[in-house]
Amino acid sequence: MNHLQAMRVFLKVAEAGSFGRAAAGLELSNAVVTRYVALLEAHLNTRLLNRTTRSVSLTEAGRTYALGCKAVLEQVEEVEASITSSSTDPSGTLKLVASASFSLLGLTPLLSAFRDGFPNVKLRLTLLHRPVDLVDEGFDVGIVVPRLVNSGTLINRPLFRVMPVVVAAPGYLALYGTPARPAALTKHAFLAPSSDIHGSTWSFTSPSGDDEDVTLDPAYTVNNSPMLRQAAICGMGVTVLPESHVARDIESGALVRLLPGFAIKGADKEVSLVYPGRRHVSAKTRAFVDFTLAFFREDVSAAHFQSPAA
Repeated sequence: MNHLQAMRVFLKVAEAGSFGRAAAGLELSNAVVTRYVALLEAHLNTRLLNRTTRSVSLTEAGRTYALGCKAVLEQVEEVEASITSSSTDPSGTLKLVASASFSLLGLTPLLSAFRDGFPNVKLRLTLLHRPVDLVDEGFDVGIVVPRLVNSGTLINRPLFRVMPVVVAAPGYLALYGTPARPAALTKHAFLAPSSDIHGSTWSFTSPSGDDEDVTLDPAYTVNNSPMLRQAAICGMGVTVLPESHVARDIESGALVRLLPGFAIKGADKEVSLVYPGRRHVSAKTRAFVDFTLAFFREDVSAAHFQSPAA
């Protein structure tokens, strides 16, 4: 028995006071309507309707059950309406995850602009250092390096690539000199991301295309790129950070870019927007995906989104 349908049929009979009128209103046959009511009474082991050849009336139990059916069906309709609305109108809570080494100052312009456009969507952001399973951990969207996502079926929308550069403060360089080649970095205090972000060996490609590997023993290690940036600005040593993260510092003279002719091999990373590849994507998720892709296409993002050293 379809219990909800049986309740709807019974309530229609109770309101119409007739099996025939209820059947006509529901576009069902008299036999189907009669069977639904009979199944309900058998299920409840209670007579719900008094039947005569001329009329149908509710028993005392039937009146109580009719009131309950009406309350239940109204609640079901309310829930279904809210679900239908959420599939077309962006609303509710959107759970986001991003790498903890993303700059908070960089994520905020995107999230602030989204909230301005979609005030009915509440944002719940989680920053993580570790790999994440988007589905098992209940996230709607991730802004991450794809290799750090464990979930199986995901939609991956590339946003931009992170290009790392070597930098140090001018005060530090005045005291310890400016390295001319990657190998010279071994003589400097190296400020490193944690080992789960990058190992101790760094590979460089020279302007002529030759590769040069350098193993560095860090003087300072931290699993947060804003902290690495601050350490470099304070003159603690040489570090590697995303170019977008330190572009303004280089422009202002707070940091100096080192080894400009050398590329850091394999250190650039693609940052993507990822979300579960479900058949039905909620309106809030679709709105955030479309908004974020447009945000980055406008070139506002590349300058403002501070990316991780990973």
